[in-house]
Amino acid sequence: AGQVRAAFLRFFQERHGHRRLPSAPVRPRGDPRLLFVNAGMNQFKPIFLGTVHPRSELAQHRRVVNSQKCVRAGGKHNDLEDVGRDTYHHTFFEMLGNWSFGDYFKEEACSMAWELLTEVYEIPRDRLYVTYFGGDSTLGLSADEECRDVWLRLGVPSSHVLPFPLKDNFWEMGDTGPCGPCTEIHYDHVGGGRNAAALVNQGSPDVVEIWNLVFMQYSREVEGNLLPLPQHHVDTGMGLERLVTVLQNKRSNYDTDLFTPILDAIHKSCRVPRYQGLVGAADVGHVDMAYRVVADHVRTLCVCITDGVYPGFSGAELVLRRILRRAVRFCSEVLQAPPGLLASLVPTVVEVLGDAYPELTKNADQIMDIINENEVAFLSSLERGRRIIERTVQQMEPSTNFPAEVAWSLYGNLGFPLDLIDLMLEEKGISLDSAAFNKLALDDAKRKAGGPQAAQPENTNTHLDVHSLAQLRSSNVPATDDSPKYAYTLGQHGQYEFSPCRATVLMLYRDQCLQKEVGAGQHCGVILDRTNFYAEQGGQDSDQGYMIRLGQQDVLFPVESVRLCGGYVIHEVTAVETLCVGDQVQLFVDEAQRLACMTNHTATHLLNFALRHVLGDSTEQRGSHVTAEQLRFDFATKGPVTVEQLQQVEQVVQDMIKRNEVVHMAEVPLTLAKRVQGLRAVDEGYPDPVRIVSLGVPVESVLTCDSKAAMQTSVELCCGTHLLQTGSVEDLAIISERQIVKGISRVIAVTGSQAKQAREVGQCLAMEVDSVSLRMKQRSTSIPEMQNLSKEVGQLTKVVSSTAMPQWQRKELQTILKALQRTANTAVKKLELQQAEKKAQSLLAKHCNQPVIIDTVPADSLSILMKVVNQLCDKSPGTSVLLLSPQASGEVLCACQVSKNCLPAFSAADWAVAVCTQMEGKAGGSPIVAKGSGNARGMQGALTTALEFAHSKL
Repeated sequence: AGQVRAAFLRFFQERHGHRRLPSAPVRPRGDPRLLFVNAGMNQFKPIFLGTVHPRSELAQHRRVVNSQKCVRAGGKHNDLEDVGRDTYHHTFFEMLGNWSFGDYFKEEACSMAWELLTEVYEIPRDRLYVTYFGGDSTLGLSADEECRDVWLRLGVPSSHVLPFPLKDNFWEMGDTGPCGPCTEIHYDHVGGGRNAAALVNQGSPDVVEIWNLVFMQYSREVEGNLLPLPQHHVDTGMGLERLVTVLQNKRSNYDTDLFTPILDAIHKSCRVPRYQGLVGAADVGHVDMAYRVVADHVRTLCVCITDGVYPGFSGAELVLRRILRRAVRFCSEVLQAPPGLLASLVPTVVEVLGDAYPELTKNADQIMDIINENEVAFLSSLERGRRIIERTVQQMEPSTNFPAEVAWSLYGNLGFPLDLIDLMLEEKGISLDSAAFNKLALDDAKRKAGGPQAAQPENTNTHLDVHSLAQLRSSNVPATDDSPKYAYTLGQHGQYEFSPCRATVLMLYRDQCLQKEVGAGQHCGVILDRTNFYAEQGGQDSDQGYMIRLGQQDVLFPVESVRLCGGYVIHEVTAVETLCVGDQVQLFVDEAQRLACMTNHTATHLLNFALRHVLGDSTEQRGSHVTAEQLRFDFATKGPVTVEQLQQVEQVVQDMIKRNEVVHMAEVPLTLAKRVQGLRAVDEGYPDPVRIVSLGVPVESVLTCDSKAAMQTSVELCCGTHLLQTGSVEDLAIISERQIVKGISRVIAVTGSQAKQAREVGQCLAMEVDSVSLRMKQRSTSIPEMQNLSKEVGQLTKVVSSTAMPQWQRKELQTILKALQRTANTAVKKLELQQAEKKAQSLLAKHCNQPVIIDTVPADSLSILMKVVNQLCDKSPGTSVLLLSPQASGEVLCACQVSKNCLPAFSAADWAVAVCTQMEGKAGGSPIVAKGSGNARGMQGALTTALEFAHSKL
């Protein structure tokens, strides 16, 4: 396989002068619509779209060759569940490609492809079939006979050159943008002199597509019509795995040397027979499927982790986590392999792919550590999940559905895969209550999208009413000790370690009543003697997680939200089993969510300080809301915030992050705290003692009489949970800033990798805007080109206003785009007027003071045609004019104006309707001016009608 890849790159580089480029990372740069790079063309998109910066390195490319790492597992191209079932689906694959950017086109592209396949790779010519675009009458596109003739000249017999319709042989980047016909090369595995033309594109495993050559020659506009591109490009893609299968005379990708070393390594470490390549019913126990899943997934894990995508909780990270967990399941359940098998395969993957992608070799140890860490966590969750399902099933009434609350808890708290829950239940002849499960998922999505406001109004299980509060106090139930929520430390590798917490159930609360016991399946509030859960307060979202009864590891009680009420912390819990006062429980906080909240809360303090530093001491906090996803901060300020001030605020925050200041926290008497000069506090009732959070300066120093520390750094009264050092914030980007009422602004910001992504997207959009500006300065004299630029500016304006990016940059780009839109519109109008004037002059000369002018004239748009009519009537006030303009698409445009002297007998609207009806079209307007359109077939009749109508009225 290594030789096949190298021969491809060498062929285009040495024989045909292509520049060899390294593969782009699989994490897409600045394209929020993509989870992973899933095709070779992703990195060249700006060239095809014409948005590439003319001064960038990318813009200098003419001929390029590369081997691109691609991942398809999530989003539109989702191959994840298919992987393993057959012998050709993969989540990671390599795409070999050669590209021409405005250099060569069909003749050279086909000729090079044929030379490589038949002379370098020596594939028998009689086994190859080529397809071309057979045309599409609805789009007005004829067959790509140019391409067909190229293949015939290269000696491909006509019986092997086959036309196919739009869906097979016309490639589009998206709903709009560059597109064009393509030609595909197919290979017949059987051969033997037979003609396999009838099997091409029919889904036959015997005849497979190996190479697709796309000829980008059109641009699909927003209206759906196609316009020719000013520059023609070639984009080809050939999957390495499939090519190697052909050249090594195999029928399965997994039988090639891209996979056999990995399959051999799997066999050495597991207790099942060697891989035999079986599929479907023949693959008893899914053993061969498991081999394929593990071999494919470990390649994907190696490539993604190397390129900076780690298993996580959203987007591409979440997809990678699913891939890792799917592989672990097949390792442990089907292959009966000991833990650690997956990571042990990394050196073999590096051996197979390391020469082509040297970055894998550098990161091998890190890849193994991350895989092992995630596998250990998942296996323990898997084991617990199994026990929970077993136990729940034993306690269920016969012929009932599995409770949705338990399934949701397994999925949400333990990351237990849904398909595995279904599978295990199916084995037991039980089904899940899907409707109830989907409702829980929907409620959770709404809550995450809208924060606390999206939760149910006043949840009765977490809001103690006045009578219940009095009852708790009279029964001497002590207030909850929630100090364990602050019990966490930094480990030696910089990771946060949260201390475990045990507690006793003191009281249960349901439907506004205190209860000693709550039955299975019911929602209730749980009051404990102590807790490490953070209750929603101080603008920070509450923790989530679960609790288990001591000695009963198999029952998870999900904790959905946490509230503080009169000193009591109430945990909203779904009782999957009966819960009683006196039960001993252990508490588990969702650490990823907590850490994200801690990061965003510390970042809020940094932001508060930076705003005051940049905008002045009169800047007062008016509210904030911290979630795991973002932070919101409202503040009073005298005037609007400028672009420069937003940049300065971000810079101040970044400086404090870089200094990695220690976050000091301590409880102090309220009277003492309130004396601190420069202290930030909002107007609310604080407890006594109160918690002070100080960045970089110990609390004792802040409290000394003459200390000015709180003037130079962030010192706030705050009960929230915070990072222990500011460096963990990594980055902060303000992605929105607006006035919500006069004098009060609202800022929304993101941190860490989200901030980094927002900046990357901002950079990419800035380059696109820069590119449009440069092209605008070249002042094209072509109306369609200027109109396209105007459309491009409009689309960019929409993207800039709706995409998460630094707000200062958004404002800058919006200002530039507004000016560009004005320039483009003015230029189009000016060009149209110039063109209209010329056409009007020649028509006047031709018709010389006639009372009626009826004629055809070439015009690119209805707007221009209307201007020609206006100019004619201005220059010859007594004349009535009707002009038709046939278009390349088969449409005919119509515009007319009637001289005021002829009113009311002669109406422009009636004239246009009579003419356009003759052409099976429509028209409308006023008695003086009107316009419409119709079909070219009726144009001659329409001209006669126009004349007869005018004569009848004059």
